[in-house]
Amino acid sequence: MNTYWSKKFSGPLAEYADGLRAELSSLDYSPSTVTSHLALWAQLSRWLEAQQLAPAELTSDKIGEFLAERRQTHRYLYTIKALAPGLEFLRRMGAVPDVETMAEEESAVQEIERRFRDYLLAERGLAEISATTYVVRARPFLADRERRGRLDLESLTAADVSDFVSGWLPGLSKAPARSTVTALRSLLSFLHASGVVDKPLAPVVPTVASWRLAGLPIGLTPVQVHSLLGACDQATMVGRRDFAIMTVLARLGLRAGEVAGLTLDDIDWRAGTVTVHGKGNSDEQLPLPVDVGSAISRYLEAARPSSAPGRALFIRARAPYRALNRKSISTMVGRAASRAGLGTVHAHLLRHTLATDALNQGASLDEVGQLLRHRSRASTTIYAKVDQHRLLQLARPWPTSGDQR
Repeated sequence: MNTYWSKKFSGPLAEYADGLRAELSSLDYSPSTVTSHLALWAQLSRWLEAQQLAPAELTSDKIGEFLAERRQTHRYLYTIKALAPGLEFLRRMGAVPDVETMAEEESAVQEIERRFRDYLLAERGLAEISATTYVVRARPFLADRERRGRLDLESLTAADVSDFVSGWLPGLSKAPARSTVTALRSLLSFLHASGVVDKPLAPVVPTVASWRLAGLPIGLTPVQVHSLLGACDQATMVGRRDFAIMTVLARLGLRAGEVAGLTLDDIDWRAGTVTVHGKGNSDEQLPLPVDVGSAISRYLEAARPSSAPGRALFIRARAPYRALNRKSISTMVGRAASRAGLGTVHAHLLRHTLATDALNQGASLDEVGQLLRHRSRASTTIYAKVDQHRLLQLARPWPTSGDQR
């Protein structure tokens, strides 16, 4: 063991310090992350020593006690998730009890959230990202029903639902408010269907006021798209990955969640197609343009981590290597836009850009709907507002006076 850690590690876990360091390094953590995790384990070893406990006595309850103390002095690495890699190593060494006995006890709220998520996936057929969004949006309501550590749903009334909605929704903007209302209705339907509440309370949730097609889809100009792509430094691994992602967004019009869901197996290089996993668990094949394929191949050849597990196409640049999610992709686009001086740009704006450009080049609304893979023509109707060629045909001449005196 190096001199630094020989001083830091004391107590019953000191003999495993070298093994812990090797285990964390094998997971491709950065040196600084390995150091932080070793500091966590050094503290746990000292805590065990102070408690006069052996590693074999490191039960779920004892881990909970340690983490509760750590939360008082640290703002990171204070959950069972942070200990998971080390616990797995120590379990293999036979030093601590099986991992199954160390799982954090599921709270009442977590149990309902898990069952609700399973219901959305199995009964409603929602996609993973949609089910996760519903659970997150419904979480404040469940937290509001938690009384003194107990989740009270049995006594839930229509008045309780109305009180929560009237108190919570005014603090949200339109899109999150609508999403919360939808999630809350689904949660209440689930609670009634599963017998947790005896009355159907979903109809109590009011509708958020909104006007369909009131907005105007504004896209980027070709120069702005070029600037956005140019903001990715392709001399770096991150830059090549980001350039490939934004090329996919701009040329194929995919949603951020659809880009996050792409796998290595979704690209058929021989046929020149890519399979997109869209809304409602639908799978559709799209042509793979040459520039998109080139951007992806450059990323795969020189930027995608070779040790990354799984088959996800776009991966985090730093360990632990895992697939990017919808939020991280949208954040990446926003950062590139900031570097390009374009202000606030979300990933979905590139989808709008593709649609408006297609219309301005003469495509019909039906063709744009097919391009965006809309299930309903109504979803494409909003783009009629930016159909410059057809709107010009409807414009009437500006009235002028015939009297020139």
